[in-house]
Amino acid sequence: MTDTTPPDVTTHAMAFTPEDLPTAGSFFKPHRIVLLLIAAALVFCIVWFMRWDWVPQYLPRLGYGILVTLAMLFSTAILGFILAVPLGLVQVTGPWPLKTLAKIFCTVIRGTPLLLQLWLLYYGLGSIFPQTGIKQTFLWPYLRESWPYGVAALTISFAAYEGEVMRGAFAGVPAGEIEAARAYGMNRWTVFRRIWLPRAIHRALPTLNGETVLQLKATPLVATITVIDVYSVISKVRQDTYITYEPLLLLALIYMCLTGILVIAFRYLENRIPTRGA
Repeated sequence: MTDTTPPDVTTHAMAFTPEDLPTAGSFFKPHRIVLLLIAAALVFCIVWFMRWDWVPQYLPRLGYGILVTLAMLFSTAILGFILAVPLGLVQVTGPWPLKTLAKIFCTVIRGTPLLLQLWLLYYGLGSIFPQTGIKQTFLWPYLRESWPYGVAALTISFAAYEGEVMRGAFAGVPAGEIEAARAYGMNRWTVFRRIWLPRAIHRALPTLNGETVLQLKATPLVATITVIDVYSVISKVRQDTYITYEPLLLLALIYMCLTGILVIAFRYLENRIPTRGA
């Protein structure tokens, strides 16, 4: 008689020795040491041989510009995602008129440059408002500023791109999970709130991460309509000091830091959100 006792999976999974773990010596290989030395030399040259005496003078403006950039990013990303959910949902379950309108909206916005959309809103729609009765309403103090048009353009763009992402995420949720929720007696709203939407968001998170990073990189376009963001401040520094490379290097560092924070935040969310609906 053969022995049919299953193997000890726990023992098999833990069958490794301390030698299998990565060590500091395995990380610091010759080619990595060379790359680290080159990076250190570049940082030393940038700090020591370039002009940075202008930074303290413009530091308050840089801080204000970063706050404006973050405000534009988070406000447009949140508003755009709120619009993207119904845009994606209606393309999966909606009646054909709404489905067609959503597809046309996403196709047109994704097929035209964001800068063109921004200028059409600011120089086109913004020039029409003063000729209407809006000047006598409470909206005029806001509509005569440039930032509402920047927020509107970035929100619409983000909604169109993320609407397509959410369409695929909603369609990719297994139908068996929806049917099981209905079998438990959940109504449509409960199924959507507790099963369908969380699963779709979890599936869309990696793409949402990339779209948010792209949204951050798109925010400098608002400087073309006189919104004072961090890119606008750096441009002002270059005009005042006639220094070319140092402000641009600082701007690149700022965007790299902001991008790193966004990536870490989304990785944390991906690990926190469960893979199955509750």
